[in-house]
Amino acid sequence: MENAVNEKRLTLAREVLKTEADAIVAMGQRLNGDFTRAVDAILACHGRLIVTGIGKSGHVARKIAATLASTGTPSFFVHPAEAAHGDLGMITDRDILLALSNSGESDEVIALLPALKRKGILLIAMTGRANSTLAREADIHLDAWVEKEACPLGLAPTASTTAALALGDALAVTLLDARAFRAEDFALSHPGGSLGRRLLVHVRDVMHDGDALPVVKSGASLKDALLEMTRKGLGMTAVVNTDGSLAGIFTDGDLRRTLDRTLDLSGLAIDTVMHAKPRTIRADRLAAEAVKLMETHKINGLLVLDDSDRLVGALNMHDLLKAGVV
Repeated sequence: MENAVNEKRLTLAREVLKTEADAIVAMGQRLNGDFTRAVDAILACHGRLIVTGIGKSGHVARKIAATLASTGTPSFFVHPAEAAHGDLGMITDRDILLALSNSGESDEVIALLPALKRKGILLIAMTGRANSTLAREADIHLDAWVEKEACPLGLAPTASTTAALALGDALAVTLLDARAFRAEDFALSHPGGSLGRRLLVHVRDVMHDGDALPVVKSGASLKDALLEMTRKGLGMTAVVNTDGSLAGIFTDGDLRRTLDRTLDLSGLAIDTVMHAKPRTIRADRLAAEAVKLMETHKINGLLVLDDSDRLVGALNMHDLLKAGVV
């Protein structure tokens, strides 16, 4: 009995997902010049893209506004009921309004139309009914019609809200591409949390340099190299030639491998036990790239070179963890 109940639940869940996926695919096939007109209008806008909606459409509108704002299109959500009681003053004639309503007849949204017309604000409507009041009064209509809701009762907004959300994402991403929006631009809108750290922190921000950089000259004894590693605490030391160019690296792992071969370390020169072709990275690269390089090659440290291939720094995985990049 329990298996039958579980299978029924899984079948219903799969039907919901298929219904919503089919709705998005069908909407994509209907995309036309109205969508590109909306993109052009927003790109030419000297103000902001204000997004509004009530009920479930309001929740979707909030998310669309947030996505637009984080991808290069200045945008914020205005509640239509609050707009009718003063918040309409937030919207200027330089702005564009994107209004969401599946029925296209939401009273709170329709009530804003006269004021919007008087202020000369361009209106983009996203509805599920092309013959609705909101669609007819809009300057541009985005068709978010769905054949049916995923709710078996046909009542709860499900496929319709998913379609509207997906259409909003399509609009935001198309605008992002048109603006040549870069990862660095995205990071400026996300300075907090791990996202901002991954995108904004560069190798130069976390590397050890100057007196904190572990380095010995080629020809130094292994004893001197071990003392340098101990003083600097990075679990490695760089080895440089007399002209300052990089000769190699000696790490904790190299020490263990050396001890596997011999317990007598006296008289050993660093050149005989170092790794002559270490992995390196430039100081201007993103710290996230250093993480990827370490993970790919299963190493815990990197040496940092300038454009002339001279040693300028070093970092290890602990530095990246401390910076919150990992």
